[in-house]
Amino acid sequence: MTKLSIVATLFSLFISCQTFQKETTPHLAQNQATEKEVFSPEQLQQYETAYFASGCFWCVEAIFESVKGVKEVVSGYSGGPEENPTYEQVAYGRTRHAEAVEVYYNPREISFLALVQVFFGSHDPTTLNRQGPDRGAQYRSIAFYKNKDEKQMIEDYIKLLESENVYDQPIVTQVVSFEKFWKAEEYHQDFERKNPNNSYIRAVSIPRLNRFKENFREYLKEDESH
Repeated sequence: MTKLSIVATLFSLFISCQTFQKETTPHLAQNQATEKEVFSPEQLQQYETAYFASGCFWCVEAIFESVKGVKEVVSGYSGGPEENPTYEQVAYGRTRHAEAVEVYYNPREISFLALVQVFFGSHDPTTLNRQGPDRGAQYRSIAFYKNKDEKQMIEDYIKLLESENVYDQPIVTQVVSFEKFWKAEEYHQDFERKNPNNSYIRAVSIPRLNRFKENFREYLKEDESH
């Protein structure tokens, strides 16, 4: 991992996921989307799940989708008490949820610790309630854990990053016990793949994904490493 190389250029951008909400309606989906393997709920049950929040879920979903051993990534909301939150409510800070992703992965191909490394390596965990151009608690950095072993791995990795002075500022990522994940509206799913010409995708999401790929080639699926 190179020090802050993955997040170095995000702060020069002045558009946000929230700004482009009007571009998220279903009829704007492009026909350029590549084919993606579809898993049934029954098939997904055989995999483990992990949950993370690190800014706009369009970006985060695309990053984890590129990682080997990851079978499916779902965009949604987590971290707050409100039930059945909507995008409009979360994006405008009307709930205590954050935009988050649900990652289905095969632990025989990739470990939870590796996913934690992907999480920290693909965003700036030192910016409070902000990720790049997206501001507000709904874009905060959260690493969710489902048991004490996962919590320990997250905390130990944070200590390692701090001991090696990977970042110039303190890590502000919340380490939170997972409770509930609410799937986002269908038009948010695979948004980057389906909407490559969306302004936010072109200016923020794709560059963020490419920076991740450049720094974590060993974690990429074969078809993502070219």
